[in-house]
Amino acid sequence: MKTGNLFASEDGPFEGLSHTHVSSFLTHLRIDGYAERTLRKKRSVAASFARWSVEKRLAVSDLNESHLASFVERSSQRTRAGVNLEMAALRPFLKYLRAEAGVPPPTLVIDAPPGEDLKQRYIDYLRRERGLAEYSIRVYAPFIQDLLNEQVATTGCASPQALNARVVQEFILNHIRNRSSEYSRLLSVALRSFFRFLYLREETAIDFSLSVPTVRRWRQAEVPDFLSPDEVERVLSTTDRSTPRGRRDHAILLLLARLGLRAGEIATLELRDVLWRTGEIVVRGKGRVLDRLPLLSDIGEALVLYLTKDRGACESRQVFLRMIAPRVGLAGPCAVGDIVRLALARANLRSQSRGAAHIFRHSLATRMIRHGASIAEISEVLRHRSQSTTQIYAKVDFETLREVARPWPAHTGGAP
Repeated sequence: MKTGNLFASEDGPFEGLSHTHVSSFLTHLRIDGYAERTLRKKRSVAASFARWSVEKRLAVSDLNESHLASFVERSSQRTRAGVNLEMAALRPFLKYLRAEAGVPPPTLVIDAPPGEDLKQRYIDYLRRERGLAEYSIRVYAPFIQDLLNEQVATTGCASPQALNARVVQEFILNHIRNRSSEYSRLLSVALRSFFRFLYLREETAIDFSLSVPTVRRWRQAEVPDFLSPDEVERVLSTTDRSTPRGRRDHAILLLLARLGLRAGEIATLELRDVLWRTGEIVVRGKGRVLDRLPLLSDIGEALVLYLTKDRGACESRQVFLRMIAPRVGLAGPCAVGDIVRLALARANLRSQSRGAAHIFRHSLATRMIRHGASIAEISEVLRHRSQSTTQIYAKVDFETLREVARPWPAHTGGAP
């Protein structure tokens, strides 16, 4: 779009930043939900940068990150806080110009960390060939980054050829020390996947996935953490539905408590997934499986209240958005988990499980089995692939277990 001022130079006329660029950028931020006080600060920085770029005879199409750095370091008297404030305004300004004004992106990555190319090829393999969900990729990637970083620290490069069974086992032993069994299990799964990728791509002559020991986790070894029906209602009642945040959180908690949705399924729920005419919700579950669940009346009322009063217009198609600018969809399951933890704290309750949001899923299954539901029925509601996953909930039916429990043998004093 041609919104800048035209200036003459030795190479001919060029388009420089103008007031129109700044105004349209602020309009974009206003739509994203930024407060007017924040907009005033960003307007001042963006306008100063526009004037500076014109003085330097910089065309809009030539702007890049080095120009931002030159601008914020123009004075030796500037404080670090002032530099950070200006960069916080200028980075989204440049991103906006690239998206709306045709400013080309940088053509090469400068100072990419060692092993970054290898890690990206592995992520592409997980995404395109293995079909992993984005959440699973975010779980695997940090483990692989730790491995590559340790290689760089010890050998100076991230090379698959430098791997051997001893290096692999030492890395595992160093990283599982004082860590939970779940962390150790995920580490071993990620490493086996990465080493199989290297072997399939002929990056290594040996399949080092065979060097990674499995971490045994006994199925049904624990009783799942759950809330009683009264405690669930207490948690739901803690949300202040007179505020936008409270109305959003109430709708999220209802989806967890009434339908047993996973945190990731709520974070990825889109506007098109709420089928108002048929009274259903499309749930994007594990393994990219789509399921349809009933849109219960209290959930529908909470969603309507949030969508009509609080969500507002946004480019994101996710149902639930952040409450602070930029107004984008929730980042992922962790955001839902934080909402649950705050609600539990307000109700003076605490979840012992790793995923706080999962406590509602456990509570729903517990309530069902105590009301006579079969394992098959609970498995269908929770959308488990195998009923063996659901069998752990048989442990929480304490009254039935008391009926089948045999008395502890007592010593009668006679001869054995």
